[in-house]
Amino acid sequence: MNDVIVDSKEPLTLVGGGDLPEGDLETALALAPRLVAADGGAAGALAAGYIPEAVIGDFDSLTAKLRAQLPAASLFALAEQDTTDFDKALRSISAPLVLAAGFLGGRVDHQMAAFNVLVQPNRCPCILIGTHEVIFHLTRKTRLPVARGDVVSLFPMQPVTARSEGLKWPLDGLNMSPAGRIGTSNRATGPAMIDPEGPGLLCMIPRRHLADLMPELAQPLR
Repeated sequence: MNDVIVDSKEPLTLVGGGDLPEGDLETALALAPRLVAADGGAAGALAAGYIPEAVIGDFDSLTAKLRAQLPAASLFALAEQDTTDFDKALRSISAPLVLAAGFLGGRVDHQMAAFNVLVQPNRCPCILIGTHEVIFHLTRKTRLPVARGDVVSLFPMQPVTARSEGLKWPLDGLNMSPAGRIGTSNRATGPAMIDPEGPGLLCMIPRRHLADLMPELAQPLR
């Protein structure tokens, strides 16, 4: 694990170099105004009129033209090639919560790699912002600010069990795994709770609940 590059007492926004639908960055920044870019995510930030306070990655997607538009002190190159730029950036941030835009859509392998990063240990809590839903790693008992009828999807990245309240199909007693039972397209019967017994469970709820979800996931910094 590399050293902390960005230390924030408040939630911050991380922008990636994938698809960045119009409005996604503004949605994140309205809730988490500090901005960091993962490598080529700086292009999307600059195109939207924002200059990230730090750009972190191996810089294989950061052109000379882009670099010239960024303060030299904001560039943090991590040369190793064994991890993605999302991983490099996220593990270099200390914050109670990270909102990540520009990591979903486009290539499926990039999206799967982003899911892999979410469940790595010793990372800040992070919410991936999608077109219709937000995606996050359940690491402890979590209350979901959902309403009756909302889709609550769960995908295990490794074998895991969990307890639940407020779901049409309860999780209690189920053994979930990537090659076995999964939990997509469940439905909320009202505000819900999920208590995972171990790491590895991704949760997806409607995007409109992002602001209400943030306080539940944010970790107080020591």
